[in-house]
Amino acid sequence: MANSNQKFTNRKARVRRSLRAASNGRPRLSIHRSSENIYAQVIDDVKGVTLASASTLEKDVKGSLKTGADKAAAAAIGKLVAERAVKAGVTEVVFDRGGFLFHGRVKALADAARDGGLKF
Repeated sequence: MANSNQKFTNRKARVRRSLRAASNGRPRLSIHRSSENIYAQVIDDVKGVTLASASTLEKDVKGSLKTGADKAAAAAIGKLVAERAVKAGVTEVVFDRGGFLFHGRVKALADAARDGGLKF
């Protein structure tokens, strides 16, 4: 029987496979959620470069948030990464939730990124 780490890795690979088929050359908005922080990157897989990124560990963000592990922090990071991506010339992405369920902090980040100008 697979343990939780193996299940997470399998889910992540399954999501990434389906995104690769559906991306049509669009950059990928990849997120990672830990128990204390949340991270987001806009990655161009064709060139292999990160176009924009944001996390709750950045000094300007960290000072304005109560904690990095709630929906408010996720929304702030979603808005910030969308702003940076639009500034870099990216408006359409595919959302890579990794192995995380689209619920809670992940959904809050996605909604804020949509409000910030990203289309997915």
